[in-house]
Amino acid sequence: MATMVDVARRAGVSVATVSHVVNDTRPVRPDTRAAVLAAIEELGYTHNTLARSLVTARTRSIGLAVSAVSNPYFTEILQGVEAAALEAGYSLLIADPHDDPRHERKVVQLLHERRVDGMIVAPSAEPAAMAEYLTRRHIPVVFLDRLVGDGFDQVCAESAGPVRRLVEHLADLGHTRIGLVAGAPGLSTTAERVQGYREGLRSCGLPFAPELLAGGDSEAAGAQHATRRLLAAPEPPTALITANNAMTIGALQALRALGLEVPRDLALACFDDFSWADLFTPRLTAIAQPSKELGAAAVRLLLERLDAPDRPPRTVRLPCALVHRTSCGCPDPARPQVPNGPQPARPRPL
Repeated sequence: MATMVDVARRAGVSVATVSHVVNDTRPVRPDTRAAVLAAIEELGYTHNTLARSLVTARTRSIGLAVSAVSNPYFTEILQGVEAAALEAGYSLLIADPHDDPRHERKVVQLLHERRVDGMIVAPSAEPAAMAEYLTRRHIPVVFLDRLVGDGFDQVCAESAGPVRRLVEHLADLGHTRIGLVAGAPGLSTTAERVQGYREGLRSCGLPFAPELLAGGDSEAAGAQHATRRLLAAPEPPTALITANNAMTIGALQALRALGLEVPRDLALACFDDFSWADLFTPRLTAIAQPSKELGAAAVRLLLERLDAPDRPPRTVRLPCALVHRTSCGCPDPARPQVPNGPQPARPRPL
């Protein structure tokens, strides 16, 4: 197996120069760098990252704790994290806390024991034990998608404003009974989306009706039950907002079982866009989160923390986009309209 000494001999440079090229610790002349890289390629030299970590106390690895990695939203976040980490020269250790506070605490401990340089965590609804573990041990961490508190670095998308816009759009179409299938209690995303729902009703002069708000526990089965409860009310909603993509699926399953069609019987708008939302009939009007950008932003924020451990914590929020389709009851904006016929409603900017 080739060593750094072999590379130095082949390139005609010092071992120190090879080290600077490999570890990027000091500028090296372009022609010298090229000679070193050519020697590395020719000899098949592999850098010993373990040995380097013993010297620098860094493993150049990031722990990622995200639940439901099969969810398209978190899958795209993972892609963003992975791409940004790889570009920065970091590897990933991935674990699924299953949105269980006790398992979450254990996952964080296991990642810490693997000596990751820092962590990116999508916290559960009860993150206190996990956050205390990280704080006591001064582990660099960025909370992703869901907020924990002002004392941490955090990255998330806007939630309240986009839901407010969905309510306003449905009200513009004439709906006065607008329901919401909300997420699991305790999550910051749930609280903010309920806040946006109530703000939207207020801005449209519509009263808040508690019977039009149902919890779907952030998953499909819960949303099925919530949708059935809403539609069984004496005055059911004529329009429905679902607060994440899994609950959108559950709501659609409930509507199909009840023999109801969207938007003929019920207008539908959802938080979270996903790749096949455009393939449904009708096509789903949705709020699209910048998933990959969220993952990349979390990596950047963590690397900043590693470089400056004492800087004040930051919360980064990224804007969402309204993807206007037809499940809300509007004409299809992707298809030409008949002259002088009904035109698609113009979505409000987010």
